[in-house]
Amino acid sequence: MIQQVIFAVVTIIAIYWAFRQFSQIRRNIFLAQKKEISGHQGERWKRVLLIAFGQKKMFRRWISAIMHLFIYLAFLITQIELIEILVDGFSGTHRFFASSLGGFYTFVISLIELLSVGAFIATFVFLARRNLLKIPRFRKQEMTWWPKLDANLILIGEIALIIGIFCMNGADTVLQELRPDVYHETGTFAVSGFFGPAVFGSMSADWLVGVERFGWWLHVLVVYAFLNYLPSSKHLHILLAFPNVYYSRVESRGKMENMPEIMNEVKSMMGLATEGEQEMGEEIPEFGAKDIFDLSWKNLLDAYTCTECGRCTDVCPANMTGKKLSPRKIVMDIRDRVEEVARTMKSEPEMKPEAYDDGKSLFDYISKEEIHACTTCNACVEACPVLIDPLDPILKLRRYEILTLSQGPADWMPMFNSLENSGSVWQVPDERGSWTKTVEQN
Repeated sequence: MIQQVIFAVVTIIAIYWAFRQFSQIRRNIFLAQKKEISGHQGERWKRVLLIAFGQKKMFRRWISAIMHLFIYLAFLITQIELIEILVDGFSGTHRFFASSLGGFYTFVISLIELLSVGAFIATFVFLARRNLLKIPRFRKQEMTWWPKLDANLILIGEIALIIGIFCMNGADTVLQELRPDVYHETGTFAVSGFFGPAVFGSMSADWLVGVERFGWWLHVLVVYAFLNYLPSSKHLHILLAFPNVYYSRVESRGKMENMPEIMNEVKSMMGLATEGEQEMGEEIPEFGAKDIFDLSWKNLLDAYTCTECGRCTDVCPANMTGKKLSPRKIVMDIRDRVEEVARTMKSEPEMKPEAYDDGKSLFDYISKEEIHACTTCNACVEACPVLIDPLDPILKLRRYEILTLSQGPADWMPMFNSLENSGSVWQVPDERGSWTKTVEQN
């Protein structure tokens, strides 16, 4: 009874605290501009099934994909065992589903164990890749300190979770023979059916009970710790990948988002404005984005979904040639800025997003050199396994710099002046369409 009470208290605290953190992340995402995303539901659900569930884009790199698949499947299937642990914890029973499911129960737990062995191997492979092998995309400037530690902490937690599973199942297998009145027959599990007697077979019943309970509680506490760690970790993509893929851009990647203010002004100058399209007023609006409030909520969802895998930076042609741009860093910087703003607003509840001003902006995180280096080739967008779009905020930052601040790289300015004067990117004395007059005369 005491164990049930302790379990209930720990569970309620863990779920409550996790709920508060996830609610804060939702509030953070909606600090940005509203953006209507609808239509193409069939295509969107297809993407969720193939890319979010099916890990389709991961398999462009087979070795890491297979290792990741073991961890991913083990994570998914282990939730079945977690459901039983929750039932047992609240009710005080032991392996609640074993007697009713019979052989199917043995199959499910055996599958979990086999996947856990694969995940155990994959975890050490990933630890080696991140800490021993000098893989360039894991050694970029943005991957120092916390991002590196974050990845290692999750991998260590994965090892602890697997240890808990095999301690629990292995000791339970031996106890089924020593105390059959309490530990029900479950059949022979694929791994612990042999691992348990080999490792724990010489222990006394009391020690075995301690090992079984240790494994059970270790499993529970690691899951609860992981649940509360997710909101501050890159592994939040485990949850956010699904909505992020669903709301990802369906239109052609080469199609740039239009700016209604400029379009309406041009129409007005050419006499093409309709009744519902207003001319630009005396006060010049701000174009593009200088801070998170000017981005869309999808941009911020992208930032929180980022897995920090670095595939975007790995294929970026600007980064390959030694330029400062790293698409992964852009996305991580946006997330860091959101967190900074959220902390300030949390300490000052009366502050409204539209009135927020701490004297900083995204340009304090992202240098102009970075956004100028982007070739807008969309390689980063194509490479992302969860359909994050680093290019969109880069373009919005550029638009703010050029259209609102009237600034930009020195070698870009002649092109802009030429476009404004003659409608051509080349500095030629004649208007762009002057050649048509010659054709008409002939």
